[in-house]
Amino acid sequence: MGYFRELPDLQYQSFLSDSLSSQSYLTVKNLFRRNKLRDDLSGVFTVFNKYEIPEGSRPELVAEEFYGDAELDWVVLMTAGIINVRDEWPLSNYHLYKYAEEKYGTALNDIRYYETKEVKDSSGRLILPKEKVVDSTFTIPDPADYSATLNPVRSVTNWEYEVRENDKKSSIYLLRREYLQQFLNDMRQIMLYDRSSQYVTEDLAATENTRVTIPQ
Repeated sequence: MGYFRELPDLQYQSFLSDSLSSQSYLTVKNLFRRNKLRDDLSGVFTVFNKYEIPEGSRPELVAEEFYGDAELDWVVLMTAGIINVRDEWPLSNYHLYKYAEEKYGTALNDIRYYETKEVKDSSGRLILPKEKVVDSTFTIPDPADYSATLNPVRSVTNWEYEVRENDKKSSIYLLRREYLQQFLNDMRQIMLYDRSSQYVTEDLAATENTRVTIPQ
């Protein structure tokens, strides 16, 4: 993931047994330096394009297809608001089935809940929207004959539920290409260190060396 190249460096006190002196440091990436999409952009839909993740695709493949650079997978995840890829990115059909099979076992096709079917009257007016969770015995008056009742209900299995939840993850919003460079510029500016007691350079800071400040 190219994201780690964007992180500034941090000199961290070395606790390795082969350190040459008490002033030895390890240079690592500062994982505590975090960034997010600017608040003033996150609610402006004109800077995003809706994108449907193809079945079985991965963030780096989406980045390659949308931005022309697989290493911008972190931009895909950040602008889509995804933090935990394992839980928030859609599974392929194969992996979804394996996941559901392991989760439910023999209850995979058991009924999870009941939901409404769409009902309209003879004029095409909506009487009852679909996919509202109800009891199996739910009824409404028949719009064609109010002396009768309808039971516009269908069952939803555990498998159908997992498929739906996975499908919801497939629709994301991606930052439009024309705003990409400005986003990258802002990101790199935010990652620079301000002058402080830890400042070494704008992309390098040093933590306190307790071997020096707290003698043994």
